[in-house]
Amino acid sequence: MSEHLSDDPTNVLTWSTLEARGDEATSFLQGQLSQDLTQLSDSGAWALLLAPDSVVITACFVTEVPEGCDLVVPAPLAEESLTRLTRFLLRTKCALAIREMTNGPFATSAEQIDARWPGASEFAAGLTPHSFGQAFVKSTISFDKGCFTGQELVGRLDARGSSVPWRLVHVRGSSVDSLNDVLRSNGPEGPQGVTSAYERSGTVHGLGFAHRTLFAALDQSKVDDVLVEEVD
Repeated sequence: MSEHLSDDPTNVLTWSTLEARGDEATSFLQGQLSQDLTQLSDSGAWALLLAPDSVVITACFVTEVPEGCDLVVPAPLAEESLTRLTRFLLRTKCALAIREMTNGPFATSAEQIDARWPGASEFAAGLTPHSFGQAFVKSTISFDKGCFTGQELVGRLDARGSSVPWRLVHVRGSSVDSLNDVLRSNGPEGPQGVTSAYERSGTVHGLGFAHRTLFAALDQSKVDDVLVEEVD
């Protein structure tokens, strides 16, 4: 069995909360996250934490609290996210801490895969936001808010039509090996292949990456009972 394949579609995801507290917590995060926190609704919103070169470190679900903001992130990415934020925390009235939790935006890996929403395994590929699809970009980035860390390349890609070489895909097939064979069949060496998957009723469902040239090569995105769908 592949290291990416869970034989239990009810596999529970683990989450952590990054607590940002202090008089300048929200203004600090406004310059670090891709979402406009001045327009944050009571129910919260998705945002991205990017590296300076625009690579996605994680998506986070942000809510306001009386003392600042809470950022819910995949538990495996909590420490890296804290390190990234702390790097820019200079003479700012904001304290950051990790709080472990059990509930998050998605309860199980199957739920997240079926929603076509990337998680820790997908963000490990080291790609920029447009690789995860237009719906992901629309849900997580404000292009009207002004500057945030990592914005420059993201803005350029969006202005140029979002053309990126590697694309997130949703796949279905008989095995992880058969899915990988298709995803790795076109394009240069890179992050092709299944990144997370689960099995249901004998069919493997997963997320992964393929080079953009794959879609021109596939006949209606289906080869040998493997279905490959580019995530919108």
